[in-house]
Amino acid sequence: MKIAVGSTNPVKVAAVKSIVSQLWPGAEIQSVDVPTGVSEMPMSDEETITGARNRARAARLAINADLGFGLEGGVHLDPIGLMLQGWVVVTDGNGREGVAGAGRLPLPPLLADRVLAGEELGPIMDSLLGETNVKAKGG
Repeated sequence: MKIAVGSTNPVKVAAVKSIVSQLWPGAEIQSVDVPTGVSEMPMSDEETITGARNRARAARLAINADLGFGLEGGVHLDPIGLMLQGWVVVTDGNGREGVAGAGRLPLPPLLADRVLAGEELGPIMDSLLGETNVKAKGG
């Protein structure tokens, strides 16, 4: 079985490997840098799911894989506040797909205000933590 992951982000690739290795121990897993077709900071569940779907489809097609995995993080404005959310789409070559989301996490007002003002969460976290590329080191 050949599996395509629509990202070269090591956190996303490791997440797919941990699941796929349990289901198909002999599967070949390849990461592919593909466009999401959405903004750098998806601002709704709909946009985030679209990004994950675009990643899954493009990655599968890029290497003619049996399955394509797309993982995308974004935010969604909820009555509670601005919620951080991750979505995953898995697709095959027959038009079937699965969609799943992770638990929601409310962003503290300091972060939410900056994201709503147009900043991307990754660089905000880098500056607050004094790190670089936090999103590729555990998210």
